[in-house]
Amino acid sequence: MSIVIRHKVAVLGQPVEHSLSPVIHTAGYRAAELHDWAYNRIDCSAEDLPGLVATAGHEYVGFSVTMPGKFAALSFADEATSRATAIGSANTLVRTRNGWRADNTDCEGVLAALDALGIIRVEGSSRAVLVGAGGTARPALWALGQAGFREVTLINRSDRSAEFTNLASDLGINLQWCSFDTEAVRKAARGATVVISTVPANAAEGLAGSLAQAPIVDVIYDPWPTPLAVAALNSGVPVVGGDIMLLGQALSQFEQFTAVRAPREAMREALEQALAAKGMGV
Repeated sequence: MSIVIRHKVAVLGQPVEHSLSPVIHTAGYRAAELHDWAYNRIDCSAEDLPGLVATAGHEYVGFSVTMPGKFAALSFADEATSRATAIGSANTLVRTRNGWRADNTDCEGVLAALDALGIIRVEGSSRAVLVGAGGTARPALWALGQAGFREVTLINRSDRSAEFTNLASDLGINLQWCSFDTEAVRKAARGATVVISTVPANAAEGLAGSLAQAPIVDVIYDPWPTPLAVAALNSGVPVVGGDIMLLGQALSQFEQFTAVRAPREAMREALEQALAAKGMGV
């Protein structure tokens, strides 16, 4: 007997064909016996996102949003969570009785990565290093604030710290900027509790050795290992990849879409198998 799909979710982005979100969510549906749920990919630009979501059939209960649509998703939504508003972007749209609610679960992915390194809550003079000032840097800064960090060094080619002033102030974080100078980066990373890199793999390659002075969170999962991950491993420094973040943000999305507790182990195993099939491993 064929199953009628009554509930749909999709990941929106451009490009989107590489996304492993369908693998994770579909595994969750199977484990939770949500047989009338389906998750797919839709190629969608930021400009097209409002029209696509607004005209989506009622079977669509939610959307995961990847780049370049995260800012458009927040702007389009009828309401937003406080963290999405603070971060300034959304990776989650959930249909409600009143329209569409925006949330940002990327920050939960960062918290999951920190937890994997044993960093749950810090106090005192603990300092973090954040590499990059793009779309992932804001949820990463939010997560650092929730973990108790009050001193963060932002490493970027140009000084874009002003773009983070309001968020840092709301979080009680003192944010300092550091350029892509090898020795300055090495000094900033030395003694840090954690380094979070939010830049593409090749962007951090020249600084890999300088950054690998403290436990590393690298948001990249494809390709893996990155030059930064290799430098960390060669230096005996713990490193966590973007796969942990991908799973962490997906678990919260799953629960918001379905109102069912996420079957974490089944979703984790599906992601690990998908990465292994692509040859992603150290």
